[in-house]
Amino acid sequence: MASHRPLGATELARGLLVNRRRPELESIARETDPERFIWRVLPHAARSFAASIAVLPPDQARAAAVAYLYCRMLDTYEDLIDDPAVSISQLRRFAARFDLDEMSPPPAISPERARDDRDLVYLLLISRCELVDGVFAALSPEVRQRIRELVQEMAEGMAWSTEAFSRQGGVLLDEDQLALYCRHVIGHPAMFVVQLIGVREVTEPIREDTLLASEMIQLANVSRDIELDLARGIAYHPALKPHLGRTGYERETAPVVREVRQEFMLTAMSRAPAYRRLFEGLGLRRNTSVRTAAVLMLLFTDLHYRSCAVRTGHQPWPGPRGRLQVVAEAVSALVSPRRSSQIVRRVERNFRSAAAGLSPVNRA
Repeated sequence: MASHRPLGATELARGLLVNRRRPELESIARETDPERFIWRVLPHAARSFAASIAVLPPDQARAAAVAYLYCRMLDTYEDLIDDPAVSISQLRRFAARFDLDEMSPPPAISPERARDDRDLVYLLLISRCELVDGVFAALSPEVRQRIRELVQEMAEGMAWSTEAFSRQGGVLLDEDQLALYCRHVIGHPAMFVVQLIGVREVTEPIREDTLLASEMIQLANVSRDIELDLARGIAYHPALKPHLGRTGYERETAPVVREVRQEFMLTAMSRAPAYRRLFEGLGLRRNTSVRTAAVLMLLFTDLHYRSCAVRTGHQPWPGPRGRLQVVAEAVSALVSPRRSSQIVRRVERNFRSAAAGLSPVNRA
């Protein structure tokens, strides 16, 4: 298979500049080369994760891209199928295809379920899954086995959350359930990446810090999409249950949304030390590509929480003001291990300081 894996700052910037609100669906759909397809669809499917994947060494980047796209397909079965029993069945059918000698086509989802162009990208990804399968087949047996385990673990985690939302009236009940959800959605992929970058022994402290860091990252997605999730009838906090089905901007709903978003921020910021411990303990500063990927991920997470501060009525702390500025700062991490450590520690300090200025939410 010819390698079309994007290289360098030019391709990274190109991925960042794609219009996610108006994806070139017809052009991507016409792509027939498996590897070109994964790199063209990844920026639309993975948002800020795509940048961190793109700067990894080629073999690791290819494996991470394939793993992410399979996980995105699982997300689509969870998000776009309303019937919990059907959703769980489709999740498990998708995971079971990895046990076959020749993978079968994934379960189809009607295009009518798409809510916007972003969903159409996800449905296109499922319909062209054979192209992702083509890149998967060219990976080493060890990496294929790890991706198989990741997909099957994540499918079961999503089946758990789908059943929990259904049983509990559309909400998660407490912080423990929220942490478990985050670990299912991002924790398993994060553990996959830790092994992919060459960590030979995943000790219990490494495992726990990886899972804590994954909570910080996934809570960015959860806190960003509160209003969208309410509109589709789910919420990741029990206080939002009376507001399910609303837009989140109603007079009586908006204050609750603000308080919940602030609570998610506090939880996420308390996980920042775990990210720094991983960065330093795994020796990431000695690996140029992985170091840059880790800094990019953290800076995008920081960018989100600064916008989150504004949405909750707080003053944001200093930092890159947009996606291109994030990449520009990450370039300094690319050339300087010391600079990368300074960035990681700065973000942790800013999170600690911001958290101290946020009042815990008290409810009767």
